Amino acid sequence: MHADPSQAEPTAAQALHTRLLTLDSHIDIPWPNGPDPFTATQRHVDIGKMVRGGLRAGCFAAYVGQGPRTPDGWTKARERALAMLEEIRAMGAERNGLRAVLATSVADIRQAATEPGVAIIVPAVENGHTIGEDISVLDQFRALGACYLTLTHNGHNALADSSNPRKDLGDEAILHGGLSALGREAVAALNRLGMLIDVSHSSKATMMQAAHLSTTPIVATHSCIHALCPVPRNLDDEQLDVLREIGGLVQITAVPSFVRPQGKVDAVGVADYMDHLDYAVRRCGVEHVGISSDFDGGGMLADWRDASQSANLTAELVRRGYDESEIAALWGGNFLRLLERAEAAAA
Repeated sequence: MHADPSQAEPTAAQALHTRLLTLDSHIDIPWPNGPDPFTATQRHVDIGKMVRGGLRAGCFAAYVGQGPRTPDGWTKARERALAMLEEIRAMGAERNGLRAVLATSVADIRQAATEPGVAIIVPAVENGHTIGEDISVLDQFRALGACYLTLTHNGHNALADSSNPRKDLGDEAILHGGLSALGREAVAALNRLGMLIDVSHSSKATMMQAAHLSTTPIVATHSCIHALCPVPRNLDDEQLDVLREIGGLVQITAVPSFVRPQGKVDAVGVADYMDHLDYAVRRCGVEHVGISSDFDGGGMLADWRDASQSANLTAELVRRGYDESEIAALWGGNFLRLLERAEAAAA
């Protein structure tokens, strides 16, 4: 007779997982009219799934897709981002026997993590299109708690070139040659505000210029490794070397087609994901690598389908020989270190 797994003693990996301050650096939210995250939902991440999976903290992105680079397009993008930030902030609540806390600084995150069973909500903004040509919008984002700005999404914007130009929006392969003059101003403003600069979705030129221009280290919050899966969204060895040199960070993401060429969910798993993480660790050092999912934005693996299965990553890291301090760094410690540096350097 087989023992009921639910009654078994926790494995060493499970016990380790419960001790960690785990942070997923990029999660999307359904918009508009997404289901209440304090109920059982079809979302890959809701509060119950975070608690069950031991995912203590998540950076929830106010994502706005690229649209026309026009005054009307910029207004719509800004209004959507601000409304989404308010929605993310509202996730800091308590109901249905679940509690989540809004955290807008590293100190907030660490304090909330001392309370067992509390989910930690960290706002962010994805796509610099949301500010149009108005740098002051960044102040509004920071006032609402955003910890980082993803410079681009798919399609060039007024700040920078994307890794994936949008022909349907009239994009050529190159618009600015990396950062525009406005984009350079945005980098300086993000440094002043203590926000991280996210270069996932950015062109290589944009990423390299931002790395050298920013006064604090940059991060790719949801990217994979080009050498293992050669798609434009992934980082090549030269980019990984620059991240190491400037003290930056790549957070490996769980989008199947970024993990394996033409990858599908059921054929791509945590072991494949960890091959990318291992590669980045060998190339950059463990202090320059972290974990993200892109859940509810395209991320999902065969054995990491939602936040409730997050312990599977810890088990695989243990299996590959990482020790507790390294796993803690990968599962959020490195990201918090970078965010703390950004906060400390704020004007």
